[in-house]
Amino acid sequence: MASFRTIDQLDVSGKRVLMRVDFNVPMKDGKVTDTTRIDRTVPSLRELSSKGAKVIILAHFGRPKGKKNPDFTLKPVAECLAERLGKPVAFATDCIGPEAAKVVNAMKPGDFAMLENVRFYAEEEKNDPGFAAKLAENGDILVSDAFSCSHRAHASVEALARILPSAAGRLMQAELEALESALEKPKHPVAAVVGGAKVSTKLEVLGHLVAKVDQLIIGGAMANTFLAAKGVNVGKSLCEHDMAEAAREIMDKASKAGCEIVLPTDVVVAAEFKEGAAAATVPVSAVPADKMILDVGQQSIADLNKRLAGYKTLLWNGPLGAFEVRPFDAGTSSVAQEAAKLTAGGQLISVAGGGDTVAALAHAGVGDKFSYVSTAGGAFLEWMEGKVLPGVAVLKS
Repeated sequence: MASFRTIDQLDVSGKRVLMRVDFNVPMKDGKVTDTTRIDRTVPSLRELSSKGAKVIILAHFGRPKGKKNPDFTLKPVAECLAERLGKPVAFATDCIGPEAAKVVNAMKPGDFAMLENVRFYAEEEKNDPGFAAKLAENGDILVSDAFSCSHRAHASVEALARILPSAAGRLMQAELEALESALEKPKHPVAAVVGGAKVSTKLEVLGHLVAKVDQLIIGGAMANTFLAAKGVNVGKSLCEHDMAEAAREIMDKASKAGCEIVLPTDVVVAAEFKEGAAAATVPVSAVPADKMILDVGQQSIADLNKRLAGYKTLLWNGPLGAFEVRPFDAGTSSVAQEAAKLTAGGQLISVAGGGDTVAALAHAGVGDKFSYVSTAGGAFLEWMEGKVLPGVAVLKS
């Protein structure tokens, strides 16, 4: 039984269902250039329509700063959605008031409509209950399919769910079930890969994870900071030397929690960060003073791939090296491909997300081969930090 309400608990036939989505999509020359976020909501939209709901879409776009601005209209998004659904999507030039009501009142069961950008009103980002009440005038039920916005206590995300009966859409449901399986109720042994540039931006993530996972694999430039904190000379590598004490505190906390911290034993170094730069693999104890660490070495890759075989659950956030430039993508790609192979074989539950992770996995050719890949950046990271997400808390059953 899910710990949150879902569409299965709703009777939507003949009802006006407000569906909050994240359609903050990339746009060029008035056209959507990447439909991923739209495509991911289509199953929920079609299901509600097939059950006889009048489906009214709520979304934000860009940062119009609480003012009506034609540069941030959702009209092109509504047109793109109509193409993806293969059905008309009526568009209201406002999200509240008579313009919104006119479009909603003309709907028949099974119809779709999209209301204009909720961020055209400053009250949206202030989580204003009065504004939420005006949004609620056009709906009987709220379905949330916007996990990527759920870390924000905004009116259409949080306050509205306190006014109308609410539940998670299929996209939100899949996200929450994946996250629960990865960290709330995981199958052990469970490991987390945390990479990226700065320890300082992931202190809370690391501090939370050491109490939850059996092994914490640290990669990217973050690993350099941990190595330096252990007295290793990391040469000219990107390293937060001022975070050494914080790194030692995390290692101490991990030791007390019975969590093993895994750092590289060998690394790929180069004098410059560019495509095809002359590179060499050295033990971490032998990094030249004039070189920088840009990836994990073959020995470390082999060790990580061997460790993967012993895990039941893997949580992944951030690359192991500078994957954007060859040959420094080898570590991330090899370990990601091994995780994907174990996932396909039913041996591993793999959940990834946040920051560069989606791009790194796509680069490795396994973007669709993990158990679940979240496109939610900020919300995914806040969940990894153990924070309560306002837009999820209101859906708890």
